[in-house]
Amino acid sequence: MLKVLFETGDDELARVFVAETADGHRIEFVDSSQPPAPRSEKWVLIVSTLVGCPVRCPICDAGGGYEGRLSGEEILEQVDFMVRRRYPDGRVPVPRFKIQFARMGDPAFNSGVLDALIALPRRLDAPGLMPSLSTVAPQSTSAWFDELLTVKKRLYGGGRFQMQFSLHTTDEASRRRLVPVKCWSFAQMADYGRRFYEPGDRKITLNFAAARGAPLEPWQLREHFDPERFIVKLTPINPTAAAVSSGLVSLLDPSDLPGAQAVVKGFQQAGFETILSFGELRENAIGSNCGMYVAGTREPTPRPRRTRAQV
Repeated sequence: MLKVLFETGDDELARVFVAETADGHRIEFVDSSQPPAPRSEKWVLIVSTLVGCPVRCPICDAGGGYEGRLSGEEILEQVDFMVRRRYPDGRVPVPRFKIQFARMGDPAFNSGVLDALIALPRRLDAPGLMPSLSTVAPQSTSAWFDELLTVKKRLYGGGRFQMQFSLHTTDEASRRRLVPVKCWSFAQMADYGRRFYEPGDRKITLNFAAARGAPLEPWQLREHFDPERFIVKLTPINPTAAAVSSGLVSLLDPSDLPGAQAVVKGFQQAGFETILSFGELRENAIGSNCGMYVAGTREPTPRPRRTRAQV
C-alpha cells in the first residue's frame, strides 16, 4: 500500500505527490491539467514505473539512485489515489483521460507496466482512458516491446494509445551523449513503428527536448521515419537540476516564439506534422514537468505540505 507523504503544487494546474511504497522506497506522481482545456475535458495523470532510473539522461532528474522496478499493483495504486481523490466512486467521466507512464523511470525496463496496462480497463470505469508511454527504446527490451504491441492491439486500438520515442536530436551519435544507454537505432524504431501503427491509430510521437548544439536536421529524420506514421513534438529543456548541472541550454525559448516557429517550419517542410509544446511556465516552479521532488524529501530541508492521505 502506498503512503502519500508530501504534496505540492497548484490544484488547478498540477499537483505533485511524493509517496512511500510498502518496502520504504519513495516515488512521485502528478495530477495535472493541460490548459486551455479544462480538467473536465482533459485530465492527465503522470505515474512512476521505477524507483529512480538507470539511464541518467542529462536533462532528467529521475536518473541516479536507481532502486528497482515497481510492481503493476504499485503503479495502479498511484492511479487509484489520484482518481479517487477527485472521483470517489472510481468513475471518470472525462472525455480525454490520459495516463502517462513517464514520471520516474523508462517504462520499457519494467514488465509491471504491461500488467498495469492489461488491468486498467477492468479497474476503472473510464471511457476516455488513453495510456501514454514515453521511452528511449533501450536495446535490451525488445521482448517488452513485442508484448506491448500485443496488449495495444488487444485493448487500445482505434486511437486510444499514445506512443512516444524520446530522440532529442536527429544525429544518432549525438543521441548517445544525451541518452547514455544502449538504445535502438532510428531504423529499429522506424521498423517497430511500421508494426505498431494501424489505420485509425494516433501517430507515434518523436519527441525532441532540443538543446543548443545538438543536431536537429529534419530531412535527416525523414530518411528513417515515415510522416504517415510519425509526428514530431518539440519541447524546451525544462530547468531541472540535471540540465543545469550538465550545462545544457534549451534551443526553444518561450520568449522567442519566432525562433521556435522557424524550427517547427523546418520539420513541416520535411513533411512531418509538428507540435510545439511549451506548456505552462508555472509548472517549472511547481516541479511537475521533469524536476524530481523525491530527492529533496531525503534531505533535512523544508518539506512540501504534509498530508495524511493514504491509498
